[in-house]
Amino acid sequence: MKKIAELLVCFLHPIAVVLVWLNLIVRPELSGTAKIVWAVLALVPVVPFVYVLTGGELWESSKSPAVRSGR
Repeated sequence: MKKIAELLVCFLHPIAVVLVWLNLIVRPELSGTAKIVWAVLALVPVVPFVYVLTGGELWESSKSPAVRSGR
């Protein structure tokens, strides 16, 4: 199940970036500089970075070791 969630994140990020870019095109209240900054920041995959920084335990359950061993 964990691998399916990781693959889902990999496929959804590019779709989200394209949707952000499309939204930025139609936002008249943002300046050109702000649009460029948001477009670049949208490329940064935040969720994979958080996953790596948490040591791969983002979706791990918080069960105690006694419960995992079956005691």
